[in-house]
Amino acid sequence: MDIRLDDRHAVVCGASQGIGRATACALAARGASCTLVARDEVALGEVLEGLDTSAGQSHGVLTADFDDQAALDGVIAGRLRELPRVGILINNAGGPPGGPIREADPEAFLVPFRRHLITSQKLLRALLPGMREGGYGRVINVISTSVKEPIPGLGVSNTIRGAMASWAKTMAGELGPDGITVNNVLPGFTATGRLRSLFESKAEKLGKTLEEIEAEARARIPLGRFAEPEETAAAIAFLASPAAAYITGINLPVDGGRLGCL
Repeated sequence: MDIRLDDRHAVVCGASQGIGRATACALAARGASCTLVARDEVALGEVLEGLDTSAGQSHGVLTADFDDQAALDGVIAGRLRELPRVGILINNAGGPPGGPIREADPEAFLVPFRRHLITSQKLLRALLPGMREGGYGRVINVISTSVKEPIPGLGVSNTIRGAMASWAKTMAGELGPDGITVNNVLPGFTATGRLRSLFESKAEKLGKTLEEIEAEARARIPLGRFAEPEETAAAIAFLASPAAAYITGINLPVDGGRLGCL
């Protein structure tokens, strides 16, 4: 099975921490050159130093704030277009704050919509000519199990993640004739800073301890534990590989069996 990524170049968004960081490491370990994208240049530098270069690959960083679309446009028009031909795009960005959808201000949907869907559209449009020219394209969106089962208390996030899933399915149909695949990875409860923040907020609201909230969450997972970011990254790396050439337009849960639907 061909899972090597030698001579491939990947753009990995949200690469400064969590699943994004683990994904960059997983792709580099399989031979890919990685361009790391996030807001925190210092954190990106720390990730960069730890990436595998044993296959002779060259890695780099791009500092970009997806909430500043004007600045992002400048990055895309400048340094992004100067990269070697990119064959792999990992769309990954932080989710919006929690809360019931009935209480969400209408404006609360606009920032994450731009951060996720509009940014993904801009990045893909910029990189698509290179994918076509190189005869290799993998677009992988890190979203959420909420596209299959909405998560209570994450009203805005559920809505935006659903939009991303529909965007990906539509794009998969359009880019299939070019041999370019578009897939979604749906992380379940993963041991990241965002999960801890959500649980802390829930614990405060319900008057419980963080440990109680975590125990309740683990009880809903057949495997009985949270995922490590590296486990989600392994699924992403497979979908980015030549071995996954006939897989497109799917939602792949990496959730320890938590979802109750097929």
